[in-house]
Amino acid sequence: MSSKTDLARQTAHILYLGEETPHRSCGICLAETFNLPTRPYQSLRKGGITGKGECGSIKAGELIIGEYLGDPDPTGAVTDKLRTAAARYRELWQERLNFGAASDHICDTLTEQFEDFHSKERLHFCTDLASGVAEIVAQVLEEAGVEFEVKDIRSELE
Repeated sequence: MSSKTDLARQTAHILYLGEETPHRSCGICLAETFNLPTRPYQSLRKGGITGKGECGSIKAGELIIGEYLGDPDPTGAVTDKLRTAAARYRELWQERLNFGAASDHICDTLTEQFEDFHSKERLHFCTDLASGVAEIVAQVLEEAGVEFEVKDIRSELE
């Protein structure tokens, strides 16, 4: 792993866990990790607010990759780099992320394995998902040759 992938994992972990800094939701912690505007990512919280949508961390990762590799022309076709990166991203998160006993990637399904949504166990489970996604996104962007910044939250906490 590179220093950026490590830093992305650490930053997302700190932002989501909320012990050293106020807790951020999954989408916001990922946007903030990659220095992107956070407001639209709030809609990813708890699976699209309703719990019925795909994991906000996974969805945020897709959107971040699109931010960097999508065609800036609104009528443009999907870029080859975006197509390749999206496939690579899916391959890596399916391979690396631990979904526990969940049968799919819908937020409610992922979190129903915990009796209490506000439990430490669920918090740590989702922290691991968010930090894993951050690491994977950084890796995919590096593989695509993208220049990007990762927030170093540790320096802000010192």
